[in-house]
Amino acid sequence: MKVFTTDKIRNVVVLGHSGAGKTSLVSAMNGIATASKQRMTEPAATTQMLVQPIMWDDHKINILDVPGSFDFVGEIEEAVGVADAAIIVISGKNGVENGTRKAWAMCEKYHLPRIVYVSDMDIDDVSFKNVVLGLQELYGKCIAPFHFPLRENEEFVGYVNVIQERAKRWQSDGTVVKSEVPEYSMENLSIYREALMEAVAETSEEFLDRYFAGETFSENEIRQALRVNVSEGTIVPVMMGSNTMERGMYTLLADIIKYLPSPDQRSATGMNVLTQELFEANYNFAKAKTAYVFKTIMDPFIGKYSLFKVMSGVIKSDDNLYDQVKGQEIRISKLYVMKGSKAEEVEELHAGDVGALSKVSGLQTSTTLSTKATPVLYPATAISTPYCAMRYFAADAKEDDKLTQSLLKLAEEDRTLRVENDSENRQTLVYGISEQHLQAVADRLRAKYNIEMQLEAPKVAYRETIRGSADVEYKHKKQSGGHGQYGHVKIKVSPSGDLASPYEFEETVVGGAVPKNFFPAVEKGIAEGTQAGPLAGYPVVGIHVNLYDGSSHSVDSSEAAFKTAAAMALKDALMKADPVLLEPIASLQVTAPEDKVGDVMGELSKRRAKIMGMNPQDGIQVVDAEIPYATLYGLGTVLHSITGGEASYSYEFLKYEIENKG
Repeated sequence: MKVFTTDKIRNVVVLGHSGAGKTSLVSAMNGIATASKQRMTEPAATTQMLVQPIMWDDHKINILDVPGSFDFVGEIEEAVGVADAAIIVISGKNGVENGTRKAWAMCEKYHLPRIVYVSDMDIDDVSFKNVVLGLQELYGKCIAPFHFPLRENEEFVGYVNVIQERAKRWQSDGTVVKSEVPEYSMENLSIYREALMEAVAETSEEFLDRYFAGETFSENEIRQALRVNVSEGTIVPVMMGSNTMERGMYTLLADIIKYLPSPDQRSATGMNVLTQELFEANYNFAKAKTAYVFKTIMDPFIGKYSLFKVMSGVIKSDDNLYDQVKGQEIRISKLYVMKGSKAEEVEELHAGDVGALSKVSGLQTSTTLSTKATPVLYPATAISTPYCAMRYFAADAKEDDKLTQSLLKLAEEDRTLRVENDSENRQTLVYGISEQHLQAVADRLRAKYNIEMQLEAPKVAYRETIRGSADVEYKHKKQSGGHGQYGHVKIKVSPSGDLASPYEFEETVVGGAVPKNFFPAVEKGIAEGTQAGPLAGYPVVGIHVNLYDGSSHSVDSSEAAFKTAAAMALKDALMKADPVLLEPIASLQVTAPEDKVGDVMGELSKRRAKIMGMNPQDGIQVVDAEIPYATLYGLGTVLHSITGGEASYSYEFLKYEIENKG
């Protein structure tokens, strides 16, 4: 593959709602660029990121195709974290959807300039105008339509260039012929031209004054303003086409190169761990070699690939790089670029380019590679926290170990996947973004490692405590020849008021009825007795135990005897002191659109949640609540259903409280 310098590289992530046509768009662009009738054979990128480099006009466009569903948000975040720009794909049939808004918000978070591409223009009843109006309603005057479709006899025959105010028609061989704008399109041209002029006017005070004075802008002025402001993200072009007919691809590819920034127009800053000074990489090819590993691919057939972005310098095969955190030196024997799931070897990669290393042991996602002389660390891309937990086990119990090892391999690829061992409840848990996400993980395990994973609702870690008090005694006396066993305790048990601790222990023994040297043994017996409560065998918390009397034997008393006596006394006391079950309570935060808050609160009420407050934020509501862990299972799926995927939630452990199923 040809080597491209930084100014000839574009790193573009393709975002949008699931089913909007992202992967078919990438396939169409690649088909046009390769002048081939053969299209990408990759399956739709429904659950994993794919990298597809496209060569166009002596430039290299690294397309990062990601899932549309935000159930796989980790894949999206990894791609967005290394992209320099974005294309947001909108289905012309469906218009602006939840995934559109989420994609826009993510671009805003990462300060990514973007182009909006509207698909399905070959469908006659699709309205480009409605999509533009929807975007303008949400995002205002930054929306700038570049083109709009020409339809005749229910066919997509061409488009109107709003900047040039000229029509262009496709010929049977795919070429374009310029023509006058048809009369039936003049009204739309006026609407879109006005929207474009408004966007241009907003770029400077001079332009704004001229706009309000009724002046027009020249084509050169318009294009210059667009080049600067699209790259800065203050103007968002809206383009359109048909993926199936491969129409609109030439203009889209040309405008990606023309308007979206090369990496050297973006900033990138790390820390030199030797000098403790900032390292302004900024994709400068002349600076020390550094790279950031943003993705790991684990495949049982092709092995492990570590995808990275060159942050500075020029990385070549046979280079020696250094992992500062692990103290590991890495010799690069071969460099690759990924084309979907296939790897192609290259000799070097310039700053800003995206490449891959094969089978480097110990190399993990978010690792920084640099030289020993200039050891640099870049901050890891922030990845969403997984809150959906499910109990997992292998369908064949003999494969439990194999399943866990396979899951850990997938967790290397997917940083929103987490495996935990819950020894208290004798279960292993897998955490993901949603139940759909975890089901996709199960499907991947079956396909990649030929192992069946079963998922169930997790067991909840309950506790037990008491509401009353009890005064008991227990005498442990055993004689079996030789030394016997004798331990006698009298204890008072009452609530401590501290549910965060198993017990409080005090002794008020007078007169040496129980020798002091046996006090630790008594406490050990109490500690053991709190490990399993009388109701359901859950750990006991929140009790106060007072050892106030007892007796001993000069020969037969021992630590073991007093430990046993204390444990048995506590067991009796707990049964007499009104034992109750405690359930864990989470502090829950749900973010939802204002018009869906009523439905959300209704669902939370069904799950025994207590609403603690509400906080409005830019058209959304943040609901704070306390909710039992036992009712958290399935919450994400229901919230997704009742809000059309627009709600999100997070939680953390708050406290234990007496179970109330009312």
